[in-house]
Amino acid sequence: MTLPIGITMGDPAGVGPEIIIRSMAALPPEERQRYRIFGNANSLSAAEKVLETGLDVGSLDLHQTDIPGETMPFGTLDERGGEACFRFIEAAVQQAMSGQIAGIVTAPINKAALNAAGHHYDGHTGMLASLTGAKSSFMLLTSERLNVIHVSTHVALKGAIERARTDRILATIRAGHQQFQRLGINARIAVAGLNPHCGEGGLFGDEDDTQIAPAVAAARAEGIDAHGPIPADTVFHRAYQGAFDLIVAQYHDQGHIPIKLVAFDTAVNVSLGLPIDRCSVDHGTAFDIAGKGIAKNVNLDHALAYARRMAATRRPA
Repeated sequence: MTLPIGITMGDPAGVGPEIIIRSMAALPPEERQRYRIFGNANSLSAAEKVLETGLDVGSLDLHQTDIPGETMPFGTLDERGGEACFRFIEAAVQQAMSGQIAGIVTAPINKAALNAAGHHYDGHTGMLASLTGAKSSFMLLTSERLNVIHVSTHVALKGAIERARTDRILATIRAGHQQFQRLGINARIAVAGLNPHCGEGGLFGDEDDTQIAPAVAAARAEGIDAHGPIPADTVFHRAYQGAFDLIVAQYHDQGHIPIKLVAFDTAVNVSLGLPIDRCSVDHGTAFDIAGKGIAKNVNLDHALAYARRMAATRRPA
């Protein structure tokens, strides 16, 4: 039996309901049954009223979560939205962990609403690690010509520098290598330097020599095709031109800026290191355009396609 892929609706006041409606409306009815939506019927119906796609919301495989009060208005920060998106994700994780769905694709959440509801996470990554009992997870941003995995993500730059330690860098290299192996690719992995020009022999810091280089050496000793550290101001261009399949970025913006420059609408966010498969759109709730019928579902479609690739290589529990 082919398991459905779960889609969590994200914050009801954001663009999640709209992009889900657009993506589902574009599919033949039999294809829609490959997906189970974890969300709220009223919010999805409100999105359909705006979009007028002709989709019957009642025909969707929907795991319903009720939201107290009236239907939430689009574009409004509300703790009810934070509570709802947490409940959507919690239910999807439970079904993924018990083998009822093949994995999860998440629509965007709003961190302020999430925290206002009492769920104090840095975003999806920390929440999913907590709900699944994972010790840590890694963020992979993947696109057609550029793929980046991060040593750290949602921490202050000072904290990111402190996290760029040999054991964490090696674990990040391994996670990326294993993901690409799963998809049938022996990845050529470039590890970006932390300091300008990789420290220029210690002139601009010694972390590249004392922390990053040993991690690369250890990865190569394990048979991983890892290279570096390579100065960050050139490594992304080299990867984009085809020299590498994956870059290990040392912190959030080092990896996010280049991939959002070249693949803003198509990059997919993938969580590695969890006991379940999860990928996501790589954009936010876009409260400023929510409910206006102009949100694009291109990124969601790419996330669904990547989730299908992972489902095809999923090992039975």
